[in-house]
Order: sequence, then structure tokens, then C-alpha cells
Amino acid sequence: MNRFLSKDFLSGLMFIGFGLVALYFGQKLALGTTVRMGPGYVPRMLALIMMGLGVLICIVALVAGAEPAEKPKWKPITLVTIGIICFALLFERAGLLPALVVLIMIASLAGEEFKLKEVLANMVVLAVVCTLVFKVGLGMNITILRGVW
Repeated sequence: MNRFLSKDFLSGLMFIGFGLVALYFGQKLALGTTVRMGPGYVPRMLALIMMGLGVLICIVALVAGAEPAEKPKWKPITLVTIGIICFALLFERAGLLPALVVLIMIASLAGEEFKLKEVLANMVVLAVVCTLVFKVGLGMNITILRGVW
């Protein structure tokens, strides 16, 4: 039973699961041929490759054995998920900058140690980089700060 609860076996199952989800959502896309690929060709092939890798990883884990999986750490999983949801809700209402600040603050609380100076530096650096990449570099029509820029 330990082999079925190993990190490798569970990650192989995750690969298979993601491949099945991709196949399900891409089933209505036209496949086409190798020469004239349709919009569903690449996603379907990538899903099949992922599923194949998942099967291979599961087989290797069952044959060779691996270290057992540890219990999930719910605090980081919960806080990072809440941070992403807050980012998604704030992005259009308040802009990129406030959404990033809230995301970084909430996600920083998920770690073992919290240092305010590092979090503030992270906020500044990510705000500058995201603004330069998305607004200036790519020219995306996103609001940096609602009502200002």
C-alpha cells in the first residue's frame, strides 16, 4: 500500500488527471491532420503525452518504490489560494498594483517566517517588473492603479 501513497505514484496520477481534464475540455475542438493542424491538435497531443508520462511515472514508482508522501500543509495551500482569488477580484476593480500588493501580502503569510522588509521589497520589485513587462513592454491595456494610470 505504501507504493500507492508514494510521491512519485501520486504525481503520476496527477499527470494522468490533468491529461484527462485537457482531453475533456478540448474534445469539441477540431483535430485536423499533422499537415493541417486544427485548434485541438496540439492540446490533444500534449494531453496524451502528459498521460503517457503519468503512466510511466506510476509504473516506475510501483516497480522501484519511492519515498512516501507527506501530509498536505493546509495553511500554505489555503492562503495562496485566497491570495489568488483576491488578486482576481481586485485586478479589474482596483488595478494591477493593489491586486499585487494584496496577493503578495496574503501569500507571504503562508510561509514559515514573515519578514516585513522582505515582503515590502518583494512588493516593490514585482510591481515595477510587472508594470514594465505588461504595460510598457507588451503594451497591454491594463490598469495599474484605477483612476490614476
